Amino acid sequence: MLEAYENRLPGEKLSLLVSLPFISVHVGALFALTISPSPFALFMVFLMYFIRMFGITAGFHRFFSHKTFKTSRVFQFILAYLATSSAQMGPIWWASHHRHHHKYTDEIEDPHTPTIKGFFWAHVGWIMSPSNVPTKEEYVGDLKRFPELKFLDKYHYIAPFSMAVFLFALGDYMAVHYSQYNTNGMELLMWGFFVSTVILYHATFTVNSVCHVFGYRTYDTKDGSVNNWMVAILTLGEGWHNNHHAFPNSERQGHKWYQIDICHYILWSLSKIGIVWDIRDVPEDSIIEKRYGSNVV
Repeated sequence: MLEAYENRLPGEKLSLLVSLPFISVHVGALFALTISPSPFALFMVFLMYFIRMFGITAGFHRFFSHKTFKTSRVFQFILAYLATSSAQMGPIWWASHHRHHHKYTDEIEDPHTPTIKGFFWAHVGWIMSPSNVPTKEEYVGDLKRFPELKFLDKYHYIAPFSMAVFLFALGDYMAVHYSQYNTNGMELLMWGFFVSTVILYHATFTVNSVCHVFGYRTYDTKDGSVNNWMVAILTLGEGWHNNHHAFPNSERQGHKWYQIDICHYILWSLSKIGIVWDIRDVPEDSIIEKRYGSNVV
């Protein structure tokens, strides 16, 4: 741990002030454990996790960070809102740091490399540091031309707050009109928002930490990225991280039939009804060449 600490850049240190929102969500999730959840509340935990994870995976990552498919401005905003409601900052901030990560993967400039800065820092420490609060403006000129994205990014707390209000209102509505579901506003707020958000946090962060330490490598990339099937399930496909670092501009990250990539399946389905289009893939011969070398017949 000491060696990892010494390998951080100047200014890379933990800050209680910066960490307060992150810590507060965890406190809310702990408080939720004092409330015995109804089956409907547990369903909402899953639902809010799933739709927001899709927003992060399809929106923040595959669309805003890598432009691996095209969509309308309306659906672009929907993806941005869903992802931002996960309380992981806004689309411009998220994409700027992710593009920076790809430029310097597993080098000292990488904000969340576990091999240099330690597993804890890669998992949560880097987002608790003042050094990573500013947006890396030089990477996101293409996104800053959309005023609605700039607004959502600047006032990123609006999205998670509105989601929390919606869940509380839904719970109170159901308590009055659908009492057979045995739920209420406080229960859905605590479980549907706080518990779901904490699970979402740590599932997302495993891509930065676990997927650079525990797993297997299919491609000989310059970094330490690995594939991890469990992370892939939790993140709807992001766990095929070595595949992604080998072909970062491909929307599809599961390259084998058994590499489950739920986000890709959803986007492929949406392409069939015209909501997204021009999904970028990797030609099979490129995959074979990069996996085995150009001398393979």
